[in-house]
Amino acid sequence: MSYQNISEHIENNILTLKIDRPKKLNALNRETIQELHDALKSAKHDDEVMLVILTGSGEKAFVAGADISEFADYSPKEGKRLAADGQEKLFDYVANFPKPVIAAINGFALGGGLELAMAAHFRIASENAKMGLPEVSLGVIPGYGGTQRLPQLVGKGRAMEMIMSAGMIDAQQALQYNLVNHVVEQEDLLDFAKELAGKIMKNSMVAISAAIRAINANYEKGINGFEVEVKEFGHSFGTDDFKEGTSAFLNKRKADFPGK
Repeated sequence: MSYQNISEHIENNILTLKIDRPKKLNALNRETIQELHDALKSAKHDDEVMLVILTGSGEKAFVAGADISEFADYSPKEGKRLAADGQEKLFDYVANFPKPVIAAINGFALGGGLELAMAAHFRIASENAKMGLPEVSLGVIPGYGGTQRLPQLVGKGRAMEMIMSAGMIDAQQALQYNLVNHVVEQEDLLDFAKELAGKIMKNSMVAISAAIRAINANYEKGINGFEVEVKEFGHSFGTDDFKEGTSAFLNKRKADFPGK
């Protein structure tokens, strides 16, 4: 499929989705959100794709925020719909994606950009990366899950400070806060992400999908994560991957998971 604001590349079962609006520092607009949704929806049903890496074009920005020019004159009703549609189409869609999603943060990740990175299953940052949620400096709050996911990752106090101050933190501080998993040189960012992806993909992707559902359940209101874990654990016993994994272990050989 041809896109105007993103590019995609599949290699070794890894889909790299790159937000490609360099003149806007890869800011998210409605069209970009829709294109990312369409690309992810296609990848969800593509057996060739086992893992997704999200990154930005160039060396300055992952995503420098939302495209403010699109919603500067919105009414309260329109603003509410903007947040709800964006969360459904992209941010929650990424968070609950059945295949691993890694955010490779190659520069500024601000506002909606940091919210997109936080929706991914984990994050790797280049040393020049800077992150923050500056929305209150515009008279609004984060609307794509930022007030929910940031406290889950860094704790309530740090999230309150970051959001209230509208300030940025650098990659090393993000690592200290547990906002990112790794920090690497910018020129090594994608190679590191792909190397880590390779380690993940050696395992049962069926089991990994189940683990994503179980982990996410812990953060869903009214859902007992332990019960979801028990359910997913039990379901695993009926999969071909479980049969292959246990057989390989007992016979002291490398598992060749069928993905079923």
